[in-house]
Amino acid sequence: MYRIGVDLGGTKIAAALVDKNNVITDRLTAPTLPERGNDAVSSDISSLVKSLCAKNGLKPSEIELLGIAAPGAINSETGYIERAHNLSMEHYPMVDKVRALTGVENIIIENDANAAALGEAVAGAAKDTSCSVLITLGTGVGGGLVIDGKVFSGFNHTGGEFGHMVIRADGRPCNCGRKGCWEAYSSATALIARTKEAMEKDPGSVMHKVTEELGKVSGKTAFIAARRGDKLAAQVVDEYVSYLACGIVNVINLLQPEVLSLGGGISNEGDGLMIPLKKKIDEESFIRGLGESTKIRIAKLGNDAGLIGAANLK
Repeated sequence: MYRIGVDLGGTKIAAALVDKNNVITDRLTAPTLPERGNDAVSSDISSLVKSLCAKNGLKPSEIELLGIAAPGAINSETGYIERAHNLSMEHYPMVDKVRALTGVENIIIENDANAAALGEAVAGAAKDTSCSVLITLGTGVGGGLVIDGKVFSGFNHTGGEFGHMVIRADGRPCNCGRKGCWEAYSSATALIARTKEAMEKDPGSVMHKVTEELGKVSGKTAFIAARRGDKLAAQVVDEYVSYLACGIVNVINLLQPEVLSLGGGISNEGDGLMIPLKKKIDEESFIRGLGESTKIRIAKLGNDAGLIGAANLK
């Protein structure tokens, strides 16, 4: 039997054949183009699945599981995408549509961040653990929780929104409508905004030179400038790491996962991020000095996490 994972994104759809060892053996991609309508997107997913089967000499009946990772609010019980703003989907029966078009019976859909967390749990940084968390640092702060090999997303399938816990009362406005959300302080978007603010205050900062080299202000700018000795950039990085640590400690104190993995572009900073981050977490953790604590790791699977996680949904 074979499993297929699909990762439905705002700009790209990826479909992958995943073997019993959670290795991707083949994959196909197509642009999403959501402006064509919901049925066109489900048709493209189905075409990728059928092409992947044909390419590998498989019949729909030989597909043990077709898992779909999709953005937004997902009801995995009904198979509906309840709301996905970047896809313009509302209460859309994705599983029923794809089942009818592919002939694959066992289809499960899940939120993409949750699927990525499952991918890291079965084949990545949290492999061989029973409880793990993935936090992704990108445009927002996403995340997923895996307990005993299954995604946990609450009774209404919208749990795991770690980015929208408040870490500073009446703080910076967040896109969700609240103020002081973790996402407003620890996303790459927040770091870029803070970097730009600092650059405006100091025209002589090394961050301006780094921006010229990169062609834009990015999540890397302050980190690179700090490594070159820029004190203002170092302050930006320290502030960012402090807010990131605050949210992570909250997650750890609440859940005590065996492993908490960090993904997204900011995690690529490696030791420049992880060394000060772990130090702050160790200083603030509730169980500091009391025994074994949560391991903080950089996620391993990158963009493959959602595909592998989707192929392991239950």
